[in-house]
Amino acid sequence: MTIAKKIKNFFSPTPSEHEPDRWLLFSVGALLIIGLVMLSSASAVVSYAKFGNTYHYFIRQLIAAGIGIGLFFIVSRIDYRFWRKYAVWMLLASVLLLVTVFIPGLRADHGTARSWIIIFGQSFQPAELVKITFLIYLATWLEAKKGQLNQAGTGIFPFLASLTVIGALMLAQPDFGTLFIILFASFAAFFVAGGKFTHILLTILFAALAAGLLFYAQSTYQNDRFRCYQDPSYDTQEECYQINQSLIAVGSGGWAGRGLGQSRQKFMYLPEVWGDSIFPIVAEEIGFLFSTALIALFGLLFIRGLRVAQNAPDVFGSALATGIVAWLLVQTFLNIGGMINLIPMTGVPLPFVSAGGSSIISTLLAIAILVNISKHGKYERR
Repeated sequence: MTIAKKIKNFFSPTPSEHEPDRWLLFSVGALLIIGLVMLSSASAVVSYAKFGNTYHYFIRQLIAAGIGIGLFFIVSRIDYRFWRKYAVWMLLASVLLLVTVFIPGLRADHGTARSWIIIFGQSFQPAELVKITFLIYLATWLEAKKGQLNQAGTGIFPFLASLTVIGALMLAQPDFGTLFIILFASFAAFFVAGGKFTHILLTILFAALAAGLLFYAQSTYQNDRFRCYQDPSYDTQEECYQINQSLIAVGSGGWAGRGLGQSRQKFMYLPEVWGDSIFPIVAEEIGFLFSTALIALFGLLFIRGLRVAQNAPDVFGSALATGIVAWLLVQTFLNIGGMINLIPMTGVPLPFVSAGGSSIISTLLAIAILVNISKHGKYERR
């Protein structure tokens, strides 16, 4: 048997499975390719200025994507119910991962945030992996409490208790963007598993009030972001500089864009063009029409992901798939919405496109689990 046939047999469906959702795979593959192309273009100038290598960020992302794709093929082959056995360990791992950013010698501070650690000279963001580990724990717990989630004592209160532990550790970093993603994904999974909508609504209203008081008490960083959202012109050279440069990039792209590689804002005008601010460079170079096509690919991913969740054979699969889709949906919205001033900027990466090894690997791991759930769906994919 040739190596090619061995590989094909390894990744082919087992007798109890069917083919994975091909449109889901197509959207992920297309986003990966487009993301690498756009990152290569957007980061070229700053890569050369910082490292003397035009492809520094691109090569790092390519290596991380290669690792993520390798893990994707392995994890997509593992029955998603396998992870259910390690739910408690997943919760423990979530807490320990978030604690590591406070350990001297491991943590790496970036500005006011302590969200990274250094391992073997490489930075890693534990919260990215927590998105997966906590969702696996939560989906397992939701399945165990099936039929009891509409009662406060057995539903929303213990649900909030586990979220409070994770939330407190993330607030201490602080990482509001990632915390919001985890909260949104968790509530989506809770609702799909049978959680009472009124309990969710009351919790969200209370949390919004608490968040408003917290931001009001903090007189600087977060308040400045909200003020820039309300009036980008109030401080164009300091606090609102990034959003102003972002809007210039998006607006100057027009319908068809300046052309691939022809961005002007990437010449050290717009900060973080390889990370959070990559979408404005995309819009500047390929224009409104092609940027809309990129967003449509994300839409296809979300639609197919929700179909996987709908057809999942059990509560665990449905809740886990919903959480993954909700995570990617809200993260995409937070990034693009922040860059076009639709919402305040949050500093989260654009999935599959922004540079970040932790982000691309964790995202591909999540997609691998989603793909495996699609193999066990109750209906054949179309």
